[in-house]
Amino acid sequence: MQGSVLIVVGIFLIASDVHECKVYTKCGLAHELLMMGFDKSYVGNWVCMIESESGRDTSKQVNKANGGRALGLFQINSKEYCTFGRPGGKCNAKCEDFLDEELTKDAACAKKIQSDLGFRYWQGWTRSCYGRSYPSTIVSQCFPNQLHY
Repeated sequence: MQGSVLIVVGIFLIASDVHECKVYTKCGLAHELLMMGFDKSYVGNWVCMIESESGRDTSKQVNKANGGRALGLFQINSKEYCTFGRPGGKCNAKCEDFLDEELTKDAACAKKIQSDLGFRYWQGWTRSCYGRSYPSTIVSQCFPNQLHY
């Protein structure tokens, strides 16, 4: 009986430390970005960049050559923009906060990066989106009958 209780407690402790993550659909992501106040004229670029960088996965992590890690949906670099374990970096954020489905801090930091450096900060945008017509059609593809977006 004691062994069963320990197993249940152990599973609970492990489960309570797990971050919830999400993999968006293209149109689900476009909708989420619009609801978070991203400018409609840039949503296609954001979706295209996110598809290229993280595959629309909020839990994506990539080790970078500079010793940092690209984190979350927007692949924000831990070397400059956040600190593990406590708020820090240029976005005054905890890096762990970029790895779950709560996007408020991620979005604020990504908007800061885009405002300061443009979409060219993200190599995936340059490689997959720059100069292509795909980003400009995403909103109309996802919401063909909705004028309010």
